[in-house]
Amino acid sequence: MENTQVLLNIVWTMVGAFLVYFMQAGFAMVETGFTRAKNSGNILMKNMMDFVLGSLFFFIIGFALMFGGSNAFIGTSGFFNPKALADADGMFNGLPIGVFMIFQTVFCATSATIVSGAMAERTKFISYLIYSAAISIFIYPITGHWIWGGGWLSQIGFHDFAGSTAVHMVGGLCALAGAKMVGPRIGKYTKEGNPVAIPGHNLPLGALGVFILWFCWFGFNCGSTTAATYNLGDIAMTTNLAAAAATLVTLIVTWVRYGKPDISMTMNGALAGLVAITASCDVVNDYEAIFIGAVAGVVVVFAVEFFDKVVKIDDPVGAISVHGVCGALGTLFTGIFGEGCNFITQLIGFVAVAAYTLVLAFILFFILKKTIGLRVTEKEEVDGLDMHEHGCSAYANFHFHNDK
Repeated sequence: MENTQVLLNIVWTMVGAFLVYFMQAGFAMVETGFTRAKNSGNILMKNMMDFVLGSLFFFIIGFALMFGGSNAFIGTSGFFNPKALADADGMFNGLPIGVFMIFQTVFCATSATIVSGAMAERTKFISYLIYSAAISIFIYPITGHWIWGGGWLSQIGFHDFAGSTAVHMVGGLCALAGAKMVGPRIGKYTKEGNPVAIPGHNLPLGALGVFILWFCWFGFNCGSTTAATYNLGDIAMTTNLAAAAATLVTLIVTWVRYGKPDISMTMNGALAGLVAITASCDVVNDYEAIFIGAVAGVVVVFAVEFFDKVVKIDDPVGAISVHGVCGALGTLFTGIFGEGCNFITQLIGFVAVAAYTLVLAFILFFILKKTIGLRVTEKEEVDGLDMHEHGCSAYANFHFHNDK
């Protein structure tokens, strides 16, 4: 029976890992659909390379920083040979180390890919490759060590079951730093500073991405048990109910606020609910999950407006609001509703991870801006990144209107 349980745990964790990998497709579709056609190929390349670079650098360095040893702040062993961290039977945290590693790898890549949407349509491809690798090397793994690698936050009881903080808030705050540093797209703001809507070119593609992400989130949250346990159905229910509640509430808020139910904002509402429930999906009941999702559905609308109109940070897909703001929201709600969780502990974790991530991200983007540069030229941006960065168009034989 014990051997059967281990085999079931292996199978379930691998299924979860495969689903989380497929989130890359979801993010690629959302970001492509919510931006302009002339940059579609560039966005697809960025999402592909997030996973490629994340896989390689997390294997070489990141896994060791996250899981290598008992130091409270940083992993100290397993560099360039992470499988050396396994015990004599090849196991790590109750699983064969290869199973555990691939599951953690896809999570790392998810955090890195959040940034591409916020900085879309005006960022140099080479700069993107560098900071995507950097996130996988020394930003995500170190805060991940604090939370999931036996570090100081896990020691004081911080709870982040599947990564509202560890994955989404980290990615969202890196997106915030990057979008602020690279500046808004040409034509995003009038001379008076008023925001101008730049519609995405393909809502069906964006919607497909949201459906893929919702589907894959069951692997993200339920898979984080890394075991075939009795509470998988409960985790799936809280995950789904939070997403449904957030989507409905966002639809209602936009209908009241704008006079019509906004399609892209409602789609983002679904993602906001999923992000918010990710920390607490294993320790809240169904009605608490509905409440958390509903609040996220309201917050995401006003967060998008805040960054767009007040702070004037151009985020084409709303990644900062969805992942950064709602990740923080879900982290704090865990301290209020989560069984056995403490609000002060959750607040400490939120502040510590946010401070580390923002400082490191701003340093990273500042160095890139002052050396090789973050932004493409005005002509490249107006013509589209596909032709200038990659020498092709995602939509061959289509003619695009070049706008400023």
